[in-house]
Amino acid sequence: MIVGVPKEIFPGERRVALVPAVLPNLKKAGIDVLVEAGAGTAAGYADSEYTEKGAKLAASRAEVFQASDVIAQMLCYGSNDKNGAEDLPLMKQGQVLIGFLRPLGAAKTLQDIAGRGVTSFAVELMPRITRAQSMDALSSMATVAGYKAVLLAANMLPRMCPMLTTAAGTIAPARVLIIGVGVAGLQAIATARRLGAVASAYDIRPAVKEQVQSLGGRFVELPLEAKDAQDARGYGTAQDEAFYQKQRELLGKTVAESDVVITTAVIPGKKAPVLVTKDMVQRMALGSVIVDLAAERGGNCELTKPEETVVVEHGVTIIGEINLASTVPYHASQMYARNLMTFLLHLTKEGKLQMNINDEITRETLLTTGGEIVNARVREFFALPVLAAKG
Repeated sequence: MIVGVPKEIFPGERRVALVPAVLPNLKKAGIDVLVEAGAGTAAGYADSEYTEKGAKLAASRAEVFQASDVIAQMLCYGSNDKNGAEDLPLMKQGQVLIGFLRPLGAAKTLQDIAGRGVTSFAVELMPRITRAQSMDALSSMATVAGYKAVLLAANMLPRMCPMLTTAAGTIAPARVLIIGVGVAGLQAIATARRLGAVASAYDIRPAVKEQVQSLGGRFVELPLEAKDAQDARGYGTAQDEAFYQKQRELLGKTVAESDVVITTAVIPGKKAPVLVTKDMVQRMALGSVIVDLAAERGGNCELTKPEETVVVEHGVTIIGEINLASTVPYHASQMYARNLMTFLLHLTKEGKLQMNINDEITRETLLTTGGEIVNARVREFFALPVLAAKG
């Protein structure tokens, strides 16, 4: 079986799907790797490192698609809404595609992939079960984004983060508020604490309080109860507008007292809820910074502009960068490659792909096959009719 790794084409994307370190383990499983020349360069992995570990180099993208049984990508057509469609003509009947596909984005892109006769697996759909933890690419990329968000904020902040006792007096520590305590939020808390800031965090799920405190953060508790605060997969659930209105009222004072606010609240397949309003921003001190990790989904801050950094009239900087994990490409690629390697090994037996839909990991990540969108969760989301069982 040949796994092909094309160069990422999303504008500014620096990551690569597989790194040289994982190739020996794939080779042992009977998997050969074909890498487009230069695919890992932007992430810090030279072509020579791939060939030293047994990979073959392809001179062109078309060659990778033509020669490979499986295509391993970071941002596939679907999650790459800029120029990902360029890959469609290169896909061939029976080929397997693995990567970020944004399965709850647009049905048309998924139907386009299915129409090419491609079997695709969306890493975003990885079930949150113990044996799938090592394959959880969403958590890996969220870890990188949470870390980088704090560094971006610290770089823009006109203050230093740690408390310092100097001959010129004592410098108070920066106050960082994280709204949304998923993987990205937890990493943001840990990074803020490492920089010496005072970290506070809020989440609608009371169960995360202990996790926040274990990292040295203060959990912000509001007299507000969410209905079904998390789904079966552990993600926060969408609430009604009355809940968000009350939440904004109660969070206003905490936001105003913070030097940095990092928001991470995303509901899969839906527009991000507005948690920080224009009025709340106006109450923040001059020079404060907001990093909105939900910018790609519309933003948790009312004033966020996706892919832009803006300084509003009252001197607050709002960072709406998307794809933050790509700004730390070496380790982001390393983490993703390990996730993908483990997933490939899970799907493979004696060098051949196994389509065991009785296995939860395979069934839940399988998106398209046989010309159809087959994932039950995705079909339900897009209100597609239930597929008839094949006898």
